Amino acid sequence: MKNFLIVFVFIMFGQFAQASYILLPMDLEGQKEHLKAYGITYWTLDQQIKVKWLLNYRGGSFLLPDTEEIRRECTIRGVSYEVLSDSKTEELLTMIGSPSQNMEAVVLEKAPKIAVYTPDSKVPWDDAVTMVLTYAEIPYETIYDEEVLSDQLILYDWLHLHHEDFTGQFGKFYGAYRSAPWYIEEKKTAENLAAKLGYDKVSEEKRDVSLKIRDYVVGGGFMFAMCSATDSFDIALAAEGVDICEPMFDGDASEAGYQSKIDFGKTFAFKDFTLERSPTTYEFSTIDMTRKRRIPFETDYFTLKDYSAKWDPIPTMLCQNHTALVKGFMGQTTSYDANTIKSNVLVMGENLTNGEARYIHGIKGKGFFTFYGGHDPEDYRHRVGDPKTELELHPNSPGYRLILNNVLFPAARKKKQKT
Repeated sequence: MKNFLIVFVFIMFGQFAQASYILLPMDLEGQKEHLKAYGITYWTLDQQIKVKWLLNYRGGSFLLPDTEEIRRECTIRGVSYEVLSDSKTEELLTMIGSPSQNMEAVVLEKAPKIAVYTPDSKVPWDDAVTMVLTYAEIPYETIYDEEVLSDQLILYDWLHLHHEDFTGQFGKFYGAYRSAPWYIEEKKTAENLAAKLGYDKVSEEKRDVSLKIRDYVVGGGFMFAMCSATDSFDIALAAEGVDICEPMFDGDASEAGYQSKIDFGKTFAFKDFTLERSPTTYEFSTIDMTRKRRIPFETDYFTLKDYSAKWDPIPTMLCQNHTALVKGFMGQTTSYDANTIKSNVLVMGENLTNGEARYIHGIKGKGFFTFYGGHDPEDYRHRVGDPKTELELHPNSPGYRLILNNVLFPAARKKKQKT
């Protein structure tokens, strides 16, 4: 009888102490594969299992139920994890919930369905988002103008805009690449698609695509854009009904005095900008800081802002990282002149010494948008034809983490808005 009681006590103690949660630490010391940790979190959500995102706790760690399948997936993908008992988990969540702590546990409920707006002619490694989604093993679908104009955006929770030119000026590559075979072919392909869809000009087709994307966001969608897709999208909205294209782009002259006809009330993020008139200048407007910035490579960093996790969970989620200092990187649109950003738009990452914003976020209607300046967080000066970035060499990239924060954001449980 005595032996039976001893065995019974050990069994009961073992059950009580049994680990029931997995922590994916996201601090610098605890995680060897930050980017793939997002993939594990997405995979878990895709199995209809909820996850807690522990904002401001060890770099924005994730708390998952403890299952053999999740442990195995972490091992296969090389993601660091820690096993917590029920009591340790309860203690941790109590600490995070304390009013004295700038932390919060946000429930992630559902794996968002992801669309990447990109033409078939683009290779996946020409875009930072498609590269990191592939590396993190997060599934996505590609769509383009035909799908957008036929209202298929409603099928998706999250939309990324590839480095597109929504103004119809073919990326303003005319000055340097008008004789290059790839430029000639891309221009011809875009013109053929516009004609197929019933448009006389690419600029008119891109305008309607921009308006459909605007409606998607206003209706409750989440849009993420990088590089030239950010400012060219806003310019296309502001120039609705105004011809800003020169003859080499659309076959006829631009509209006289078009700058005075730009409507800044139609944009998402930007105001008071001046369009670049020269067709040979690789620039869209004064929004971009690329030609104005004077920052040496060695000191090119931007700082993420710190928010209240309990009162401002959205920007807190989008800024989760294991460092507040992120390496800068160039692009056609590298960063944004702070003077051109609307007052209702959050500047989440900035370089104060240069007066530039790198990472901004806002609300439009029922939806959200995030704009991120630059082309590739681990390729400082990406040029046409450069080889792709090997993310295996950058598994802990802070710059790429910002992209994946946005990918998971739509999975968060929506709190009822105060009226």
